[in-house]
Amino acid sequence: MNLTNELQNLRKQLRDQHPEEVKTIMDKTTNDLIASNIAEKGIKLGEQMPNFCLPNAVGNTIELKSLLQKNVVIISLYRGGWCPYCNLELRKLQQYLPKFQSYGATLVAISPETPDNSLSTQEKNELTFEVLSDVGNQFAKKLGLVFILPETLRPIYQNFGIDIPSYNGDESFELPIPATYVINQKGQVVLASINADYTKRLDPESILVTLQNL
Repeated sequence: MNLTNELQNLRKQLRDQHPEEVKTIMDKTTNDLIASNIAEKGIKLGEQMPNFCLPNAVGNTIELKSLLQKNVVIISLYRGGWCPYCNLELRKLQQYLPKFQSYGATLVAISPETPDNSLSTQEKNELTFEVLSDVGNQFAKKLGLVFILPETLRPIYQNFGIDIPSYNGDESFELPIPATYVINQKGQVVLASINADYTKRLDPESILVTLQNL
């Protein structure tokens, strides 16, 4: 089963657990975010990807420029290890990692979680690629993909046991729009997938097609 189908199944399972009023609020906030056209403001195909210097799960600094000296880089921007859709996507990317590596590509995942929480995300999903901490969403802001979680959603998330300030180490409630990029060695974006609906992600097969065509 591909990632798209797995995400659809997960969405149905989760929505079946929610009362109608919660689903109404969640749907409205997602639709409002889509209507804001935030996805259209992100880095696009053919543009230069801004550099990043971010700590990995054990505190070592990883720089995009250094990674690009070796080969192409795949970037997965995700909301956090508290997001079931993100975890599903990360696990699917892990399954495809050997195929990505067969083309010489390096995969990194980036979220605003603190390094400690990124380490937890990496361990629980058994990820062998770098999981980086963009605390304060500094890199995601360069991409134009940061929004503030609406106040109507905050008590719902709290009821789910999701404490965004605790995960991110600040009180901003800022989150990135999930996105996937493939960057060639010149630093140019050769694949860009951004969707303001966080329940939808790029299938890894599309990444493979891009790598094959480079």
